[in-house]
Amino acid sequence: MSLKKTLTLAGSDTSGGAGIQADLKTFQEHGTYGMTALTSIVAMDPNEGWKHNVFPIEANIVDKQLECAFSVGLDAMKTGMLGSVEIVQLGAKYIDQYSLKNVVIDPVMVCKGEDEVLLPETVDASRELLLPRALVTTPNLFEAWQLSKVGPIKTVADMKKAAEKIHALGAKNVVIKGGKALDHEKAVDLFYDGKEYVLLETEKIDTTYNHGAGCTFAAAITANLAKGEEVFTAVLKAKQFVAAAIRHGWKLNDFVGPVMHGAYNLFKDDVSDINQVTV
Repeated sequence: MSLKKTLTLAGSDTSGGAGIQADLKTFQEHGTYGMTALTSIVAMDPNEGWKHNVFPIEANIVDKQLECAFSVGLDAMKTGMLGSVEIVQLGAKYIDQYSLKNVVIDPVMVCKGEDEVLLPETVDASRELLLPRALVTTPNLFEAWQLSKVGPIKTVADMKKAAEKIHALGAKNVVIKGGKALDHEKAVDLFYDGKEYVLLETEKIDTTYNHGAGCTFAAAITANLAKGEEVFTAVLKAKQFVAAAIRHGWKLNDFVGPVMHGAYNLFKDDVSDINQVTV
């Protein structure tokens, strides 16, 4: 037996809901063999309101991890929190060296619950070096604003402008995650492949237990691509997967509630319908 091999180049979330922990759980749920290249460790301080403390991993250590993972032959990879310009450069180097096509760039810029860009210099590096190598990129509204420089994104029209700009930077397919943050009656994501814009709508889920949703969504796309799905199908299936995970999110402690990564496979009868609207 052989499994498809998936890599996450991202940070560690000590609380287990996001980062490489979310990615590995999601890879496992999709039946792929997950590997990691760790860029940073995030530990939350329970004595300071769950403040996020970020401890970077040195670039030379990340280099050795990437050398190891790429050497076995990858079917797909994703990126998350990258930590430094040097690590962005390393990611681009290995993608080119091994001609990897199934690349999902999740441009993580802040930790959930925080509101400042962790490392502004990595945003420019990611825009220049990673977006042109992305088969899919999955920014949220804030990240799409930072990448596209179109200003705050509050409407579907704003999402379309940002998606067009991000596609022009080289990303072949753009998924802007509006979720329930957008001023819209549904939970909405926008898919753009350079030809048409498609809204992916599901019912809004009234919960704050959504820690790790973005990582989980990107990891699900990655796993689906590794298994041979076409891009749009990979995105649709990932949206169903993460919707189930959010619907069954749970309280970890008084500060955070993660999504339930196994919900899609555990509750087969509870799968969201996705309404597709070309706009």
